[in-house]
Amino acid sequence: MINTANVAINGQPHARPLNKSDYKTLALSSLGGTLEFYDFVIFVFFTNILTQLFFPSENQFFAQMQTLGVFAAGYLARPIGGIIMAHFGDKIGRKRMFTLSIFLMALPTFVIGCLPTYETIGVLAPLLLLIMRILQGAAIGGEMPGAWVFIAEHTPKQRYGLGIGTLTSGITGGIFLGSIVAIIIQQNFSDVEVKEYAWRIPFLLGGIFGFISVYLRRFLEETPVFKEMAKKQALATTLPILTVIKQHKTACFITAILTWALSTTIVVTILMTPSIILEDMYQIDRTTSLQANCVATLTLTLGCILWGYLCDKLGIRLTLSIVWGGLIITSFYFYSSLHSDISTGTLIFNYGLMGLFAGSTATAPIVGTKAFPPAIRFTGLSFAYNLSYAIFGGLTPMITGAWLHHNAMAPAYYVSITAIFALLVAFMPLAYRGYTAKS
Repeated sequence: MINTANVAINGQPHARPLNKSDYKTLALSSLGGTLEFYDFVIFVFFTNILTQLFFPSENQFFAQMQTLGVFAAGYLARPIGGIIMAHFGDKIGRKRMFTLSIFLMALPTFVIGCLPTYETIGVLAPLLLLIMRILQGAAIGGEMPGAWVFIAEHTPKQRYGLGIGTLTSGITGGIFLGSIVAIIIQQNFSDVEVKEYAWRIPFLLGGIFGFISVYLRRFLEETPVFKEMAKKQALATTLPILTVIKQHKTACFITAILTWALSTTIVVTILMTPSIILEDMYQIDRTTSLQANCVATLTLTLGCILWGYLCDKLGIRLTLSIVWGGLIITSFYFYSSLHSDISTGTLIFNYGLMGLFAGSTATAPIVGTKAFPPAIRFTGLSFAYNLSYAIFGGLTPMITGAWLHHNAMAPAYYVSITAIFALLVAFMPLAYRGYTAKS
C-alpha cells in the first residue's frame, strides 16, 4: 500500500525512494501502454493490404485515401473519448478509466482481425472497420493522458520525470513492437499468404495481449492523490471541462504547444520518414528502411527515459533546451545526409541519433501533468493534449507532404519550427514550476 500521508498539498507525492509498489505500477502501466499503442499504430503498417481488402477500386490512390481516412478517424475520435473518460477519471477515479481504456482498445483490435472483407459482405466491411477505428481512437484518447496522470500521482517528487519518461518509453515502444511484427510477417509469409490471412495475425495478437493487460491492471491501486482528495471531499464538484476552459487557459496553451511538437516529431520522423522519404524519395529498399526505423524507434524509447531522468536532475528549462535544441540539430543533420547511395551503417547511425533526441516527446506529459491542479488534472491534460493531437496529428502529413514537393528538407524545417515553440514555452513559469495553489 502507498501511504497517502506522503501526498503533498499541491497534489504531488513528497520526496521518497522508489518502493516495490512504485516499480510494479510503472511496469504494469508501461506494458499496458506498449500494447495499447501497438494496437493503435499496427493499422498503419498494413495500410496497403487493408486498402486492397476493404476498399477495392480501380483507382488505387482513391482507395488508399479511403483507408487513410479510416485511419484519421481514430485521431478525430481522440478528443471525444479523452474528454469523456477524463471527466469520470476526475469524478470516480483514475484506475477505473485506466482499465476501461485498454479494454476499449483491445476489443476492436481483436474484432478487426476477425472482420470479413469487402469481397464477403460488401460495403458493410469498410463501415465496420470505420466503427472499430473510432472506438480505438476514443480509447487511446483516454489511455495516454490517463496513464500519465496515474504515474504522475504515484511517483515520488524527485523521480517525477523518470516515472513519466519511463511510461512514455513504454508507449513509444508500441511503435517499435509494431514495426518488429510487420517485419516478421513480411519475412515469413508470401504476399499471397499475407493477403489471404496473415494480415490478421498482428490484430489478433494485439487484442489477446490487450485483454491480458486488462486483467493485469486489476492489481494496480488507485492513486494516493485521488484517494486523498476523495477523503477530504476535494474532488471536482462542477463539470471539470468547464473549469479547465475558464480557469486554466495558460496550462492548456502550454500543453497544446508541446503536443504539437510531440505529434510532429512522432508523425514526421518515425511514421512518415521510412516510406515517404527513404523509400519513395531516395529509393532506399524497404528492408533497410524498416531496419533503420526500428533502430530510431528503439533510441526514441531509450531517449524518453534519459530525458525524463534529466528533468529530475537538471530541471525543466535546461533539459528542454538541450533536448529540443538537439532535435533541431540532429534532424537537419539526418535529412541533409540522405541520398540514394547512403550506406546502411550511416543511415542507421544518423537515424538512431535523431531518434534519441526525438525522445523529447516525453517532456510534453512531464510539463503538462504538472501544469494542472489535481482536481481537474486528468480532464485538463486530456482536453489540451487530445484536441491539439487531433488537429496537428491530422494536418502534419498533409503539410509535410505538400512541402516536400518544393523542398527535400521540409521535414527538418517543420520539426524545427515546432521544436522552437517548445523551447519558448519551456521558459514560461507555469511550464517549469508547475501548478501551485498561488498560480
